[in-house]
Amino acid sequence: MARNDAFFLKHWIEYYGSQLGKDNLYIFLDGTDQPIPENAETATVTHCERIPGQVVSAEKRRLTHLSNAAAELLKKYDLVIGTDADEFLVVDPECNETLQSYLSKLDIKTSVSGLGLDVGQKMEEEQVIDENLPFLSQRCYAVLSPRYTKPVVLAKPLQWGSGFHRIRGHNYKIDKNLYLFHFGVFDMKMVQDRFLDKDRMSAGWERHMKKRAKTITSITEKKALHGESVLGLIRFFQTIFRPVFAWNKPTLFGFNPVVKIPERFRKNPVV
Repeated sequence: MARNDAFFLKHWIEYYGSQLGKDNLYIFLDGTDQPIPENAETATVTHCERIPGQVVSAEKRRLTHLSNAAAELLKKYDLVIGTDADEFLVVDPECNETLQSYLSKLDIKTSVSGLGLDVGQKMEEEQVIDENLPFLSQRCYAVLSPRYTKPVVLAKPLQWGSGFHRIRGHNYKIDKNLYLFHFGVFDMKMVQDRFLDKDRMSAGWERHMKKRAKTITSITEKKALHGESVLGLIRFFQTIFRPVFAWNKPTLFGFNPVVKIPERFRKNPVV
């Protein structure tokens, strides 16, 4: 579901369309005033009455709506993937598989997660994003954030928590070859422009955006670890450690390292 997010929605459609076929994409536009993306083609696009309210309450209603939609789609499909428009579930290039072919081989009981990488911009080293080039050809660094290790793939009707961050009443499983790339704060200019979005600011997004923009600060100021050497270790830690208040969410207890994205993801990027 998206609102005022044409930039990411365009790329979301192109990526998942190439992996799954556009006729298997379902897009919910938050508000009857939202234009249908030009590249939607055979995707199913539904205009919804706008979900009003502040960011937290509106987000809960949004995910209830999407969870119910996923339950209906699971009458037709074996699996349903739910993400925000700025999130891309990617199979490790070493597998030489499409998302569809890889997921089809997994024995998923309830849900599966990809390891979360919150991609940011290293200021003074990386330029403003060029939307005509693959994102990962222009960005080298990410924060390994458990916040984006989300159970985005469902095998049966379940209830997502806000932001797809967890499945209510169920544990999570991080697949060894899946990665969820989050690009929502991967360009400082784009972050600044979002503060001009009156819809977002009126819904209480200012504090939320400032918090998320810290990704760019971390990537710019911290020394990056070598991604190849730590991805497996971080996956292990996120599998073992949980916050005391939410056993079905991963945590690193505040240790969210900056890593250099492995070259294999950037050599021939799919996104």
